Amino acid sequence: MKFTDGFWQARPGVEALYAQEAYAIDALPNRLVVEAPTRVITRRGDTLNRPLLTVTLSSPLEGVIGVRIDHHVDPGHEGFDLVGADSPLVEIETDDAGASLTSGSLTARVSRGAPWSLDFTSGGRTLTRSGPKSLAHLRLAPDANVAVEPAGTTGVSEDGRPPASIYTHARLGLGVGEQVFGLGERFGPLAKNGQTVDVWNADGGTSSEQSYKNVPFYLTDRGYGVLVNHRGHVSFEVGSEAVEQVQFAVPGETLEFFVIDGPTPADVLERYTRLTGRPPIVPAWSYGLWLSTSFTTDYDEATVTSFIEGMAERDLPLSVFHFDCFWMREFHWTDFEWDPRVFPDPEGMLARLHERGLRVSAWINPYIAGRSKLFDEGAEYFVRRADGSIWQWDMWQSGMALVDFTNPAAVSWFQEKIRTLLRQGVDAIKTDFGERIPTDVVWHDGSRGPDMHNWYTQLYNQAVFDVLVEERGEREAVLFARSATAGGQQMPVHWGGDNSSSFESMAETLRGGLSLALSGFGYWSHDIGGFEGLPDPAVFKRWVAFGMLSSHSRLHGSTSYRVPWAFDEGGEAPGQSAVEVTRFFTKLKLGLMPYLFNAGLEANRVGLPVMRAMQLAFPGDPAVTHLERQYMLGGDLLVAPVFSADGDVQYYLPAGEWTNYLTGERATGGSWRRETHGFDSVPLWVREGAVLVTGSRDDRPDYDYRDDALVTVYPGGADERRVTVVDPVDPETGAVEFTVRRTDAGLEVTSSDGRPFRARVAGGATHAASGSVTLPLA
Repeated sequence: MKFTDGFWQARPGVEALYAQEAYAIDALPNRLVVEAPTRVITRRGDTLNRPLLTVTLSSPLEGVIGVRIDHHVDPGHEGFDLVGADSPLVEIETDDAGASLTSGSLTARVSRGAPWSLDFTSGGRTLTRSGPKSLAHLRLAPDANVAVEPAGTTGVSEDGRPPASIYTHARLGLGVGEQVFGLGERFGPLAKNGQTVDVWNADGGTSSEQSYKNVPFYLTDRGYGVLVNHRGHVSFEVGSEAVEQVQFAVPGETLEFFVIDGPTPADVLERYTRLTGRPPIVPAWSYGLWLSTSFTTDYDEATVTSFIEGMAERDLPLSVFHFDCFWMREFHWTDFEWDPRVFPDPEGMLARLHERGLRVSAWINPYIAGRSKLFDEGAEYFVRRADGSIWQWDMWQSGMALVDFTNPAAVSWFQEKIRTLLRQGVDAIKTDFGERIPTDVVWHDGSRGPDMHNWYTQLYNQAVFDVLVEERGEREAVLFARSATAGGQQMPVHWGGDNSSSFESMAETLRGGLSLALSGFGYWSHDIGGFEGLPDPAVFKRWVAFGMLSSHSRLHGSTSYRVPWAFDEGGEAPGQSAVEVTRFFTKLKLGLMPYLFNAGLEANRVGLPVMRAMQLAFPGDPAVTHLERQYMLGGDLLVAPVFSADGDVQYYLPAGEWTNYLTGERATGGSWRRETHGFDSVPLWVREGAVLVTGSRDDRPDYDYRDDALVTVYPGGADERRVTVVDPVDPETGAVEFTVRRTDAGLEVTSSDGRPFRARVAGGATHAASGSVTLPLA
């Protein structure tokens, strides 16, 4: 939201009252409180009839400093659940020039007097600063010439103007060349500089500026991050209004934000996810291939069985089968009852699917249709209008109401429906929707409507995830969720929403996933081949390679099935059919499961995502600043998806020695490469110094990774390297640690428990080992 008309003036109808100076600074226990009047005080009369901003500095976590700006009391202000906040001891210093608050490595210093100046430093280096015209109380006239409330809302006034007339904003400086990343799952350019970003959940598809997963958190390549602690609408201007600064504005009298120290992007994410919650460990079976009924296709148990048998006949390993919306009867969503016309024996069917070694996922949403048998039963649990009537509309399902998850009784009621579904035999829940949340309604707990618009998804997903944990256990719980906000990473997995069946949409999908990963989310998936439309064989096959080299992998569409043989089975060159391509990349992923599962453990331990933007993995390399068509899968594998039918791909290898995982080719990085790949190939490179442990099976993702493991040692790296491998099915059995030591005789590889394994130097022969083996240097 833009408030200014160029550098000098406010827009018509906007009164901008800026903090002009630090008039008084009070050092209190663990915080600094600053009086910041909106004019410079030169005499006593200047203190009359003018707004005063109160700026409070504190720290919720070591290396994190919070800034709260208050005008009048705003009792309705709600921030995020800061699950890791521990109120560390801070160091406060005052002198004639100002005062500082230090938390760990991060210091905030405010200067006395005018002009307003608040600097954030770490390691003797200035990270960012709030200078003149940076903190403001803004008053908007009814005809103010500012942007309207973001699309996707309800409850705005008839002329489309925002209902709020008071805003608070802050600006933080951008250094020369500094780039901004994050702000949730966004499908435009990965670097957000020059963009206006509205943090406002919307069902806008992947080809628009809207987003299903909005997170008011960004990080920059200067070594810090910023979280705006506001559950509702946050409008960001990222060098797009004041081009030297990031501006963020919220409606109301209060704005709070946290500056999070690095120095690396990985360090920022570690602190951010410690504060807002870490991704949990997800079950190993969830990493395998998911196959869906698709959305509006016709299906029954016979159709489902034909798909599953078709996959088995073609040696296509399948882990999860997903039932989309029409497992329930049309006009009755959500009633949690299998449509008896097509699924007369749901318990028997689910048991038969389990006998085939499959897990089962089922679709739900948080809406109760007017024809649902649950409408009358749950009426007391629905969101209400101001006049006390149930809020209903016809978008999606006719007459649908919205479950009020701020009501504990409503949560328990909804959870019992989920519990029944799980006890029938469903293993995972796809929590669809949660974005189109009205603002002109009354919530059970008194929450303000605009603040609940984004926050609703957190309560919705949490209600379902908690039941999964109770019924299945902590390491077995997994969602397939579309909407999210800050903290949503605690309820994985999330998928990228409604994309289209084109290379362009494949590329925007990847941008969205990398942006989400830079916003603290550890796992991510997408609809392979695209959701809308029918992908041509080239799009489908290139997307399969990308999809199977993602943390989670699902074949799903809208009006057409996504079984591989529906595309181009037969008649192609060897290895190039959709079936063969799907088989190759599915088995490739399953063999990589020890490595991928470890990447998931790292997400849980330190907040690093499984799929990592190049800016996260190589922060010191300026060549990666704008890369958005390649990524790191875990810490050691570089993936460059092919976005063309003819196989032409251009990508960048950072400095170091790299080994092609598929061909064994060696290359020196620090340069761009241009190649042509068949459908059964993709640029997949192993980083210098990697010790890659791969599994003994390629038919399923959930097996004991310690059994007959293959340890491959790549060139470079330290003289001693260690990799830990677990049994993901039964973690209580313990882990084995493989140690690689460089000796005069070669590379000695040992297992901590003496178990047999296999080992090799990349490109060399494989050696069987019983506890230990020495490999000849290449």
